Amino acid sequence: MANFFTDNDDIRFLFEHLNLAEVARVQERDFFDARAGVDYAPADEADAIDNYRRVLEIVGDLAANTIAPRAEQIDREGNTLNEDGTVTLHPLVQDNLRRLAQADLMGFTLPRKYGGLNCPNLIYTMAIEIVSRADASLMNIFGLQGIAETINAFADDAIKDEYLPRFARGEVTGAMVLTEPDAGSDLQAVRLKAIEENGQWYLRGVKRFITNGCGEVLLVLARSEPDISDGRGLSLYITERNPRVRVRHLEHKLGIHGSPTCELVFDECPARLIGQRQRGLITYVMALMNGARVGIAAQSLGIGEAAYRLARTYANSRRQFGGPIERLPAVAEMITDMKIHLEAARALTYETSRICDLENNNNIVLEFYPPTDAAETKERKQLAKTLKRLNGMLTPMAKYYASEMCVKLADTCIQVLGGSGYMQDYPAERYLRDARITTIYEGTSQLQIVAAVRGVCSGAFEKRVLEFEEINYDDALLAELKEKLREGRSHVLNAINYVKSQGTDYLDLMGRRLVDAAISVLVGHLFLQQAAGVTLSGPGIGHTSRGEQSLGRASGCLETGTLAALRQRKKRVAKRFIETELPKIRVNCEVVQSGDKMALEEYALLAGPVPPKE
Repeated sequence: MANFFTDNDDIRFLFEHLNLAEVARVQERDFFDARAGVDYAPADEADAIDNYRRVLEIVGDLAANTIAPRAEQIDREGNTLNEDGTVTLHPLVQDNLRRLAQADLMGFTLPRKYGGLNCPNLIYTMAIEIVSRADASLMNIFGLQGIAETINAFADDAIKDEYLPRFARGEVTGAMVLTEPDAGSDLQAVRLKAIEENGQWYLRGVKRFITNGCGEVLLVLARSEPDISDGRGLSLYITERNPRVRVRHLEHKLGIHGSPTCELVFDECPARLIGQRQRGLITYVMALMNGARVGIAAQSLGIGEAAYRLARTYANSRRQFGGPIERLPAVAEMITDMKIHLEAARALTYETSRICDLENNNNIVLEFYPPTDAAETKERKQLAKTLKRLNGMLTPMAKYYASEMCVKLADTCIQVLGGSGYMQDYPAERYLRDARITTIYEGTSQLQIVAAVRGVCSGAFEKRVLEFEEINYDDALLAELKEKLREGRSHVLNAINYVKSQGTDYLDLMGRRLVDAAISVLVGHLFLQQAAGVTLSGPGIGHTSRGEQSLGRASGCLETGTLAALRQRKKRVAKRFIETELPKIRVNCEVVQSGDKMALEEYALLAGPVPPKE
């Protein structure tokens, strides 16, 4: 039988390469649950990693043999809006969710006390990619488990006990109910009212573009403080689907047709407060959206993987001019670039997920299990600041880079297939339609750049790259490539220094070029580490470890010979990536330092007049 985990050498390679032992230790709090006698809790790193592998094999089997064969029919037929304001999911979507629940995959990251698997976000990211390769629209329901994570992180015990076991059993799905007709990316402009009467909260207003807005559990951002017009006046609420909230409209979309996107009307809908008033946007939604952005990066990887595989297969089998079209230089270069940029986005996204796990678990220890040793407390607080700063840069980087990558790959897939790709005979056109939303929702690429460039300029980029540069490579090629990345880092730092002298508008104007250059340097280093078999531990720890698991039964994804061959291939991938990206880094940084502000200063002239209404 096909399996979308075991057939993907790069995911299995990264499963072996990344320091999952470190992730498992922090996720399991040094295996506290096992020592306390909790059923099914892993006893050590090897046990935990073996569990992760088995979970991903189950996801891969379901994705390949159940979800993927249904994707085309679901895309054509979609979901149904009923007269009473409810939505009926496509029967095959319902069955996909039922099968995922039967496999205990709907409480992926929840603690075991609620029936969850307690997997780290890195493993969840791998699972989201695998599901998205099969059907990107199903990920928009499967990948909303961050709603349960938000409840777990910020709600009181009564709400946790009521809702989280139901999420883990797959009895309910959720929705992030944030955007409104006049408040899209600018969530500070949210106007939906939350009114308190006799200790009971009620919601009144309209929300739009709500993914899975027909779900049973809704997390709603609402204005609880009418006298405060910005984000400080917003709180977060939980409500269940009921007659006081109805779907007024199902959006007619370019793609992801299996995922219902709803306009919701709240008519004095009863709700309960999550956490504290006025922290809805500033604390809770920002945490929720950061996780969601990594999820969209993973979704982008899945679409990109599907598009690459279709293009690669077609280029090998389609014969023109006396041979397969992959022999044509232009086609060969397209396929090569598809594969390398897919792996680049995967390297960045998985590394981001790994660092997120380290940050989240360190914060949990500080809040719920504070160390008794003063020195350890001080060290953890400093680590928290370092990880927050790093993730503040990496998370928008991953979302931006992976989503732009998947749109490019889906477009290139159609180009490789030619006229056949434009037709519905192949899923290439669906991949492009599904891909296009990834650069828009959970924050557009432009907003991700605004967030990422501030991390690049704040010192997070320089500090992490300098840590990467401390790794010594015995291999002559890798050492040579590292020196080229030093040059790239120097170009980026010079551009940063120039931008800092020019003001905020210029920073935002040149943000894309700076972020692109910084990503190229970071990913280049990640490729070097993959080729050498080393993984840098958490920031500030300052040492490397062998990437492959040397933990006995934890191995098994790849044979030793296969792993070695893949590392040799990664050397060539690193060479191709770094040598083609370095000229782009130079050009981007030269443009940044050109001082060209014409797009701002002569906008009206260059953009032309506003076209008259037709």
